Amino acid sequence: MDGFSCEVLSRLPLADAVLSLCSYAMDSDYLQEIFEVHRGRSYEDILTFPAMVNVVCDALLEHEGSGRQAMIRAEEREELKATRQAAYGKLRRIPISLSNGFLAHTTDRLREVFPREAACRLPASLRHLDVVAVDGKKIKRAAKRLKVARGYSGTPLGGKALAALDLRTGLVVAMNAHLDGETNDAPLVPDLLPQVRQRLPRRRLWIADRQFCDLTQPHNFRQENDEFLVRYHPKTHFHRDSDVLPHKGKDSQGRRYSEEWGWLGKPGGKKSLYVRRITLFRKDDEDVVLVTSLLDADKYPATHLMDAYLCRWGIENVFQQVTEVFHLERLISSTPQGTIFQFSFCLFLYNLVHVTRGYLAEAQQRKPDTISSEMVFYDLHRQLISLTELAERETVIEYFQSPCTNEELIEHVRASLAEVWHDRWIKSPKKKKHPKPKSTTVINGGHTSLYRIIQASKSN
Repeated sequence: MDGFSCEVLSRLPLADAVLSLCSYAMDSDYLQEIFEVHRGRSYEDILTFPAMVNVVCDALLEHEGSGRQAMIRAEEREELKATRQAAYGKLRRIPISLSNGFLAHTTDRLREVFPREAACRLPASLRHLDVVAVDGKKIKRAAKRLKVARGYSGTPLGGKALAALDLRTGLVVAMNAHLDGETNDAPLVPDLLPQVRQRLPRRRLWIADRQFCDLTQPHNFRQENDEFLVRYHPKTHFHRDSDVLPHKGKDSQGRRYSEEWGWLGKPGGKKSLYVRRITLFRKDDEDVVLVTSLLDADKYPATHLMDAYLCRWGIENVFQQVTEVFHLERLISSTPQGTIFQFSFCLFLYNLVHVTRGYLAEAQQRKPDTISSEMVFYDLHRQLISLTELAERETVIEYFQSPCTNEELIEHVRASLAEVWHDRWIKSPKKKKHPKPKSTTVINGGHTSLYRIIQASKSN
């Protein structure tokens, strides 16, 4: 790299660190391998999968979610070997399996260089388990570029995705998706769990909200000797075991809780499951009722399980950030397939910034959750634009494509971020939540699935 470009990069440490991590996780040869494994019936003609990924990356990192601007810049640099129409067409047809594979495999690489000191300290009784939260996300605000969607008055939904968050690292390790944005989360579970089990080899504790409390999903979670902790739903009847005495106690905040043992479903039924039910009583809010396969109250205290369940909200925070910070609000594609890939890439960006935040926390001896991802990403965005404008692109690409070992990459990122800190990166303290007033407004023409609109047009 020439002297001027080196000087520019030295003044942009966030860009240096993130692009180093990004280049490692999204190496062109590695992306090509992912494509060959997960492409299904998709094929490459002029526009390769790595080239398309780079366009989406530029759109989200440098152009605030504008695919058009990213493609124009790629054309100016003669990096886009196909027409814009062809590029959009490729994105519209990308198979779900490729979106799932892209997230899982790129995260595999980020996990290899994740700073250990940034790992979340789970309750002591759960540290021998891999604790995983699962939740679904509707991809909203799909663009109405398709002819069949133009006459619709509401905002169509893109696809639907079910994501798995490793609570120890805070990384989204896998996802499974469906073209229909209105579909339920339950059908997505069976194909998601093997992806996670392949990557997190220890016994797993699956944490999920009440929609997973039926007579099917707990059995899926229990496969391979795994455990589960889900919020109880009254639709699934609980039959208390009268031979086991209930237990009562108080948590660290002085709130009362009770424990009882019994069956989900009719005792002796084919799908019934013996569980432990924990109820946390709250004065000003709905009681929290959990059911778990961890039956031993001495080995797995109720307070530990309640604390672990509260960590599940981390995945809601992920969805909020990928929507508001990483530009999922501005969808590039007009098909469910394209929106699902953008969601997958936004999750990758979240993971990328999360790892970077971990190194910043390590250097500053702070907890990662005290650092604002939004503010770090804001400064990263500014630095990337500066790098693009000031340094020779070919020289920069060559610099970041230089091969290195995991150890060398870790040391490089640490060195880049060792002396970097701004107080504006400190996350604002949480404000006390006030209950939302009940809405009496009826909204007409709300969301519907873009997939259903397309299918209806085909049948007509």
